[in-house]
Amino acid sequence: MAFQVLINIVIAFMWMFLSESYTLPSFIAGYIWGLLLVLLLNRFIPGSFYGKRVVKIVKLILLFIRELILSNISILKLVYTPKPEIEPGIFALPLEVKSNWEITLLAHLITLTPGTLSVAVSDDNNTLYIHAMDIDEVDESIREIKDSFEKAILEVTR
Repeated sequence: MAFQVLINIVIAFMWMFLSESYTLPSFIAGYIWGLLLVLLLNRFIPGSFYGKRVVKIVKLILLFIRELILSNISILKLVYTPKPEIEPGIFALPLEVKSNWEITLLAHLITLTPGTLSVAVSDDNNTLYIHAMDIDEVDESIREIKDSFEKAILEVTR
């Protein structure tokens, strides 16, 4: 992936120099031409096309923004309820992500989402303990995290 990005940047600079226009729009145009060239010549360059991973990263960012907005709305509803019936608690999330980087990313995404906080990771890195401000059903919370954040992280890293 890094090699493909380097090739793309070199093509973008070559485009800038050949067009004799040393501006940002010229660099972006060269980068787009380089992107298309790397895509066309992908079978000669080692590794899969890096644009796929970039799209998955953007999807993960958009997923986080969506979850952030939805959780803010739900916490706002809880705060402004006259007599809230909240049930805070800690639950264990079995992990499919295995590397330290993936676990750290998942823990940070969970912590940055209002209403949840990553508390600890088990010694064998198979369980993440999460404190939630309101747990209606633990199984539903686990399923939501697995279907959203963990699935998106696995798509990006593997």
